[in-house]
Amino acid sequence: MTLERFLPLPEASARWKISEPHLRALLQSGKIRGGILSNGEIVVNAQDAQARVPKEELPEYKKHAHLRGKEIWLYKAAKDYHIPHQTITRWVKVGIIGRLYDDGYRVYVNEQDIAYCADIYHQHGKQGRKLFNPDGTPYKPKTG
Repeated sequence: MTLERFLPLPEASARWKISEPHLRALLQSGKIRGGILSNGEIVVNAQDAQARVPKEELPEYKKHAHLRGKEIWLYKAAKDYHIPHQTITRWVKVGIIGRLYDDGYRVYVNEQDIAYCADIYHQHGKQGRKLFNPDGTPYKPKTG
């Protein structure tokens, strides 16, 4: 049996850079689980709260900040980051990688997104494995 971890609202807010009012709204809407301790303190489920952190706030994404706003076209990204072109195309199609523009010949994307996705892909990627949630954050299977 594994016990779930709950954090006090202020600690969860500081840890994942989510405002306390936003966390309260997520609790009230049922999007994250939480509770109230006997002393009146509100706690939130750590895993649920972490899942609500936008990808731009993740350390894995921030480590590529030097590439922010830099453009790269799909084929070059596939070649430079050693990821199949079709995989990158699918990530662009579902919105995990930001499409900047196309010139009628090439599709240009945000290189920071590519570098972030490449890190996740090379750590956990295998054919047929889900790597990302719809919001672009890394997928964590319920089985660990």
